[in-house]
Amino acid sequence: MISYKFSARILKFGKKGEKTGWTYIEISADIANQLFPGNKKLFRVKGLLDHHPISGIALLPMGEGSFIMPLNAAIRKAISKREGAILRIQIQADFKKPLINAELIKCLKVEPEAFAFFKELPKSHQHYFSKWIDGAKTPDTKVKRILRIIKSLLQKKHYGQMLRAGI
Repeated sequence: MISYKFSARILKFGKKGEKTGWTYIEISADIANQLFPGNKKLFRVKGLLDHHPISGIALLPMGEGSFIMPLNAAIRKAISKREGAILRIQIQADFKKPLINAELIKCLKVEPEAFAFFKELPKSHQHYFSKWIDGAKTPDTKVKRILRIIKSLLQKKHYGQMLRAGI
């Protein structure tokens, strides 16, 4: 498996639809093609951001063969860097299938309408919900997040819509 090393500046989207305000790094078409030859769709990577280990991080296609790697708050805190900083990156494709949080699935099965909408969502959106639950620091926060997700799914809202709506 090919591992690729490079440096990139941390960027932030201004107004860009559902990506408004996202912090990210760009992955050139050349690098993406070396990591996953011929691929133009979302794929996951693992490796290091500076010295912080990552796995299962999605690279999102942006057109013309280039990709972005969103840097959520947890990653930004771990690397202690913000927009404009230079980040040392060492990544390789990660073909391990991410799992959906078992507690979320169990709760969704109690709400068939929410579960049906959840299953219609792209896998990446399903994983956003799951990772958000996995990131909860307390059992109470985990329960609140699961309830918020179910309420959103019953309203046919995907992850970004849920966050913007403040449900």
